[in-house]
Amino acid sequence: MDSEESFVALVNTANPATYKSTSPVQGSSSQHPPTYPPSQPAPSLMDPFFDDDEDLLDLSPATTPRPMQSQESGLPLTHAAAPPAGLDSRSASLPTHGAGQPHGWNFESQATFPGNASFPGAPPAQRKHTIRRRKKWKWRWPWEKEIQPTGERVIVLNNSAMNVDFCSNFVSTSKYNVVTFTPKFLKEQFSKYANVFFLFTACIQQIPGVSPTNQYTTIAPLAVVLLASAFKEVQEDMKRHRSDSELNARVAKVLNESLGFDSRPWRDIRVGDIVRVESDEFIPADLVLISSSEPEGLCYIETSNLDGETNLKIKQASPQTSSLTSPALVGRLHGCLRSEQPNNSLYTYEGTLDLVTDAGMPKQVPLGPDQLLLRGAQLRNTPWVYGLVVFTGHETKLMRNATAAPIKRTAVEKQVNVHIIFLFGFLLALSIGSTIGASINTWFLSAQQWYLFQTSSFTGRAKAFAEDILTFIILYNNLIPISLIVTTEVVRLQHAALISADLDMYYEVRDTPAVVRTSSLVEDLGRVEFVFADKTGTLTRNEMVFRAASIGGIPYAEEVDEGRASGEDGRETWRTFADLRALLEGSSGRSGVERSASGGEQGRECATAVAHEFMTLLAVCHTVIPEVRDGKIHYQASSPDEAALVAGAELLEYQFHTRKPRSVFINVRGSPVEYEILNVCEFNSSRKRMSTVVRAPDGKIKLYCKGADTVILERLGKHQTFTEKTLSHLEDYATEGLRTLCIAYRDVPEAEYRQWSTIYNQAAATLSGRSEALDKAAELIEKDLILLGATAIEDKLQEGVPDTIHTLQMAGIKVWVLTGDRQETAINIGMSCRLIAESMNLVIVNEETSHDTSEFISKRLSAIKNQRSTGELEDLALIIDGKSLGFALQKELSKSFLELALLCKAVICCRVSPLQKALVVKLVKKNQDSILLAIGDGANDVSMIQAAHVGVGISGLEGLQAARSADVAISQFRYLKKLLLVHGAWSYQRLSKLILYSFYKNICLYMTQFWYSFFNNFSGQIAYESWTITFYNVLFTVLPPFVIGIFDQFVSARVLDRYPQLYMLGQKNVFFTKSVFWLWIANALYHSLILFGFSVIIFWGDLKQATGLDSGHWFWGTTLYLIVLLTVLGKAALISDLWTKYTVAAIPGSFVFTMIFLPLYAWIAPLLGFSTEYNGLVPRLWTDAVFYFMLLLVPFICLARDFAWKYYRRTYMPLSYHIAQELQKYNIPDYRPRQEQFQKAIKKVRAVQRMRRNRGFAFSQTESNRQDQARLIRAYDTSKSEARPSGY
Repeated sequence: MDSEESFVALVNTANPATYKSTSPVQGSSSQHPPTYPPSQPAPSLMDPFFDDDEDLLDLSPATTPRPMQSQESGLPLTHAAAPPAGLDSRSASLPTHGAGQPHGWNFESQATFPGNASFPGAPPAQRKHTIRRRKKWKWRWPWEKEIQPTGERVIVLNNSAMNVDFCSNFVSTSKYNVVTFTPKFLKEQFSKYANVFFLFTACIQQIPGVSPTNQYTTIAPLAVVLLASAFKEVQEDMKRHRSDSELNARVAKVLNESLGFDSRPWRDIRVGDIVRVESDEFIPADLVLISSSEPEGLCYIETSNLDGETNLKIKQASPQTSSLTSPALVGRLHGCLRSEQPNNSLYTYEGTLDLVTDAGMPKQVPLGPDQLLLRGAQLRNTPWVYGLVVFTGHETKLMRNATAAPIKRTAVEKQVNVHIIFLFGFLLALSIGSTIGASINTWFLSAQQWYLFQTSSFTGRAKAFAEDILTFIILYNNLIPISLIVTTEVVRLQHAALISADLDMYYEVRDTPAVVRTSSLVEDLGRVEFVFADKTGTLTRNEMVFRAASIGGIPYAEEVDEGRASGEDGRETWRTFADLRALLEGSSGRSGVERSASGGEQGRECATAVAHEFMTLLAVCHTVIPEVRDGKIHYQASSPDEAALVAGAELLEYQFHTRKPRSVFINVRGSPVEYEILNVCEFNSSRKRMSTVVRAPDGKIKLYCKGADTVILERLGKHQTFTEKTLSHLEDYATEGLRTLCIAYRDVPEAEYRQWSTIYNQAAATLSGRSEALDKAAELIEKDLILLGATAIEDKLQEGVPDTIHTLQMAGIKVWVLTGDRQETAINIGMSCRLIAESMNLVIVNEETSHDTSEFISKRLSAIKNQRSTGELEDLALIIDGKSLGFALQKELSKSFLELALLCKAVICCRVSPLQKALVVKLVKKNQDSILLAIGDGANDVSMIQAAHVGVGISGLEGLQAARSADVAISQFRYLKKLLLVHGAWSYQRLSKLILYSFYKNICLYMTQFWYSFFNNFSGQIAYESWTITFYNVLFTVLPPFVIGIFDQFVSARVLDRYPQLYMLGQKNVFFTKSVFWLWIANALYHSLILFGFSVIIFWGDLKQATGLDSGHWFWGTTLYLIVLLTVLGKAALISDLWTKYTVAAIPGSFVFTMIFLPLYAWIAPLLGFSTEYNGLVPRLWTDAVFYFMLLLVPFICLARDFAWKYYRRTYMPLSYHIAQELQKYNIPDYRPRQEQFQKAIKKVRAVQRMRRNRGFAFSQTESNRQDQARLIRAYDTSKSEARPSGY
């Protein structure tokens, strides 16, 4: 029974995070009801450190098990259950008879379940009529916390009427619904203080006798603003609703009452349903695996959507249910599933399946994470599985790791809010000052102004004082531009359209443009300081390719460049795979390949023998399972690296095609060969290698071994021929970011093998410390190896990833990679994508306890600070695994961890859960005043994307979950460079300029009204005709802000790409600081004072016209209005960096339009009975020379100071973008390529030095503390694939 005892490992090792319980509960009994999730001491992650209104993640200790680890609760339901698979097959499994039906089971329809202590049995009538009843809905106030269920969840098998109280499988990632739209939208809109101010103004306008203007002049524009914003929000959220609808409408096969399968939308799947999932389909809900098409109930799933790992996970059904491979058997199953309550731990699950025998007693079957298939995972290389739905919709573990779509606001918008508060204070001061002036006239000068009939009582004067304050607030309220919000929203929408229309970010392969889902965040794209990136599918393509091999000291590669092929500069000549194929076939090969070994015929034979052994090892030494589909062999493997090596061997005509329990079959150039598999010494992170003991067709026993160079080289025998050359080739591969393995073998004498086999079998039979015993046994035979060469696998990066990361770092952006992959894999990718440079020292945090993590971080932090205090600066890269990160995120450690991370130029977090990704983002967000961007492509990245200020989703191979939840969706990581460095920089600069200019133009006009108050007895008399004031923002100055906000470019896209350092202007907020804002306000006050002062001086005592008549109030007011307008348009021209036809139409065109429209209006309007102030004005004003003199003189005087300051600043205090503008204007060439060539030359030297110390090796399969791959592969006989059950 030794082999069966070892099979228990499979159940606990398919998931990489499983581990044995360290504190089992003793003496548990059924009198103590279990509680879920399992309680265990767990670190409290950052609470109350992260308590704020934006913390949307569930950080309760009960739902946060140790990162990346499973747990056992020691609950009564598991202790009372049957022993796990493999411990004792005689007692743990039920004997079967007939078509896989367990002996003693009664599947007849009349054999109803009588009920037990777990749940009451359903009445017979209820079972016959399984009518779905809608769950009773209970109202919950928004401020009420959701009550987390406790105890256990009981699910009745094949009885939908008993399972109606669970939630549906409908999911929503949208921001609003019909009920929540109004309160959420109003809350978001009135978090903008400008809207609050205008709402206040609109309210006081309704007070009779207070408003000097119409009571609807503020509330009507405010309503238009809110409606426009609501329309934009609805449009953007409808996209999310459509995406959700597509997901919810996916079809799954669900078992019906007639024991057939119905196609049912995902949204209609309910808890308790039995679902059939077929190969390459996504799992629609959290399922308990019942059975599969594979031996022993095995199946392969890919969880890249959940944890970012591309290596396949092995799941196995319980032996008690794995034989239920037809609808008739599984549909007549009776009993219940007692499960833990929904929680967010991806790597834990506990439950018990109560199966009813014909004696009426339940047979308890323990369930763990190895039987749980999570929603969002994808079934791979397995024709079909049956699963029992246990969690649905928002109760699935995937959705429990997601957060509600947050309301995000940009940093510029927050600054504007603060400035509006100060401007309101300024407006209030003006109103109070004007009211005091009016009161002085009323109280002290009323006797001289008896004809105004002003009140003289104290009560009347006090009332008049209060009313005057409100009157002046209404009069000056346009100092804060109400059109600003609409203008910025329209401009942001146009920015989004420009991004979507950019052909440089259009991915033709999948016909996918960039999509901006939240246009209100575009300016934040220009201020990003941290980028948090997922690895799998974001930086990489999820593809492993066999690129090169060093065989017998000769380098071969799939593609060889001209320099290496010709051996120029004295370099070694590289060969192609075609040359290798020719060598293996026995032909002469190109340029006498065989003579490169030792010359002549002997050299040819030697090279051929080494190459043959090398290729045989690749085709035989692995745990891959072959599967024939559509006449083509597909390889299912828990490690994509192994699949790549086997595929590479097939490419070179060493095809692995059949696996039997004791042997493998390969075709060597068309000839079938069988190798008997004697033993498999499995890979783990401490061994860093795997070995297979085989018996060759000639009867000889051989040990084939592959692993990291460090462990293989120290196990080589003496007198190795190819070691130096192989090491040289390994360095070449490593500098290119390829994942390398050393390949070695040895012949094992029969006597030695028999002796070792006895030791190995004893180790395999060990119950305690089995893994360590097997490792020691493997050490005895893995010695005196003969080195054959090395392989190089490319974990294919997306196109342009290294250049993009390097450019982002040059732009001052720190890139952090958060991945679920193993540490070695993540480091290797970090090097190949240029995140980790050759000159960087690695700080690796890989501790087992909180104390050790704290001590390590403190020591390294202190050492780095001391080093830097001496002036020695060194680039660092921080590598931390999920377990250590869980400790580092605790409140007492988080500040130190963040301080250490900020001292490093690059950070890689490995083996992290989706929740940890979000927590890392929130840690930086809380403690750094920086804009954070998160980018990912899978469902495991959604929480991180939503936690960051800006979320970017990759529309990649892992589905659209991230793209649906993101603010911006792109198809390739390389597009991030243009999105940030070009569109982001432009959007930030344009919107900054637009906001500043909008405040400037309003203050410039409406402050003249304040200056005029000193001349009109503070009576509230307006200087301009009321409709003309309205036209100021609606017609005459509406175009310049739009043109500046949409088309202006402070430098071109080419210059921004060439000089990424210009992006730092946004990070430093150069264009919208407090000083810049208030300097613009001061400039507006200065211009208004000059404009009003010159108009008063020229019109002093009222201007006499040639007719002898006075010019009058409206003559002066209209002249002042037009010189203000021309000054404001001139300022727009002065700040425009790029002139287009739209700029000409907007700035000079606006004034030309005004000079045509205004006289026509002033002539026609009085004839129609309104704006009668203009009666007879046109012939007098537009024919007067003084009017034109003022239009030329006064704006010139105002703008002369601005022009002089602009000249002085650009000449004597230029900023970086001023210099870039000169380079662009005069097209000055850049001589940096020479410097780059020099840097490239020294890079090679540094790379070799570093890679000698740290070289990535190609093993990414799921590992465990118990070796079970041998048992797994012996369960397969692919020569009998037609005997697999069809599941129907």
